[in-house]
Amino acid sequence: MSAPPPHVLIIGAGTGGLCLAHGLRRAGISVAVYERHRHRAEGLLGYRVGIGPTGSRALRECLPPELFATFLATCARPPRYFNVVTQRLRQTASFELRPDADPVHTEHSVARMVLRQVLLTGLNDVVHFDKTFVGYEQRDDGTVTAYFADGSSATGDLLVAADGTHSAVRRQYLPHAVTRDAGTINIATRIPLTAQTRDLVPERVRQGISLIFGAGGTMGVLHVMEFKWDAERAIKPGVDDADAALLRSWPGLAHDTTTDNINLIIWSAARRFPADVMQRRGEDLVRVALDLTPNWHPHLRELLTRGDPDSALPIKVATSEPVPPWKSSTVTLLGDAIHTMTPGRGVGANTALRDARLLCQQLTRAVAGDKTLLQAVADYEAAMVPYGFARVSESLNRSGTNGDDRMYRPVVGRLALLGARGYFGVTSRVPPLRRRFVDDFHTYEGDQD
Repeated sequence: MSAPPPHVLIIGAGTGGLCLAHGLRRAGISVAVYERHRHRAEGLLGYRVGIGPTGSRALRECLPPELFATFLATCARPPRYFNVVTQRLRQTASFELRPDADPVHTEHSVARMVLRQVLLTGLNDVVHFDKTFVGYEQRDDGTVTAYFADGSSATGDLLVAADGTHSAVRRQYLPHAVTRDAGTINIATRIPLTAQTRDLVPERVRQGISLIFGAGGTMGVLHVMEFKWDAERAIKPGVDDADAALLRSWPGLAHDTTTDNINLIIWSAARRFPADVMQRRGEDLVRVALDLTPNWHPHLRELLTRGDPDSALPIKVATSEPVPPWKSSTVTLLGDAIHTMTPGRGVGANTALRDARLLCQQLTRAVAGDKTLLQAVADYEAAMVPYGFARVSESLNRSGTNGDDRMYRPVVGRLALLGARGYFGVTSRVPPLRRRFVDDFHTYEGDQD
């Protein structure tokens, strides 16, 4: 016999939490999401996140079909190349990525805020804003109550922590589960894409994702985001009729200000930044980026000066420490709340979406009577913890994301830089190695199910 549907409380309206909310709702499971931000336009800026096959499968399974189609319509133009360039914009390597019309088995370039607006669509009665979580209580009757800073509370059958790296739920539930600094800091900037800024970027760089290997242990990544709408929110000429219709009827377009832009992120070992860098913002933070890149190509430095000062954001890269298994209960976790990872592999959002899909599947089986709610949670955690922390380890070991990487050392760093450039250069020029690199790139995106 099927069990009565549980009521699920989700703390945090991020990528994983909102995907889970959609999936549970489609499965007929009652859900409520509690978000500390005051409204749907507050929070993340429009920086790029890559959604690969793992994330796309989760979105396709959890979202209503029309909303998944809207997700696809809101993605930026896909990258054609993966490039490696020097700080002087000299090309070290360039790999042509495989075109793929399949909506799942491809790499989607998404602006974080745009994705958030997509995932908020249709959840007006589910998401509660301005709700800062302060603690929970597990009761003898099997329910769990969440408490919020405004004095309100909510009771359900399961509490899901989807509140990110600094999860307040995790601090109470798994106080021994900690994150630590990876030892690197990013400065993210967003430059409006105009005729002037477009001309500052070489064509192949403009059409791809470009990794910048700078001398002296300063790295960068550049990606151009071009959408199907213009700065006035009008649909551009030439957009497919079906996509145009979806975008015109999508309410999220009115809530977000993301338009065509260039994402330029500068990073290095934390010790190379001013001690107060995490408190700096705007033009002051841009000056820090300029101080780190004195020998970079004038076009790259000009891009920094042409950026939107309000978009400049310092990010201290963090990574989770592995956690031994725990006894499952009416509280569980997903995404960065349990397995924060560096951007070294670019799969943090995809792993959170995978978590959401898996947890939704397990809870649906519990409702169908195949298992109890607690067994569903236990089965979810038994799978999630190993793959989640495997991704954490892989991302931390990716070159350049760990502050202890030899690339950041004064003398050895020069040799490491030459070695990295040499590897990419040879790989891109030898056809079998080039094919293997591209195959590995696409295989990694899809090997997580």
